[in-house]
Amino acid sequence: MSEAERSVAEILRDIAGNVQDIARSEVRLAKADIRERISAWQSGLLLLGIGALSGIFAVFFALLALVHALSHVLLAWAAALLVSVSLALCAALVITAGSRSLKRRRSVRKDDRAS
Repeated sequence: MSEAERSVAEILRDIAGNVQDIARSEVRLAKADIRERISAWQSGLLLLGIGALSGIFAVFFALLALVHALSHVLLAWAAALLVSVSLALCAALVITAGSRSLKRRRSVRKDDRAS
């Protein structure tokens, strides 16, 4: 059979094969793009993670130093308890403020949808 004599079924099979090839190529291109973006951001994200972890340790050791300083004035267990209760109160205040902010934002969003 020549090109002009191909059946409709063969032409449709060729079209389906070409569409599959195009879809596979698009998926490969998307994967390559994602890998490229991840590698471009990887070093910066790693540095940010190390910095955040260092900051957490710094806060921990500052609190530990505060406990040790207070243990010269109070009993050691009382100094540790005072620092932990103070930290818990700060955490509660921040969580409450964040929760209120989210509730306000949610109510504003509901009002926008109703309009």
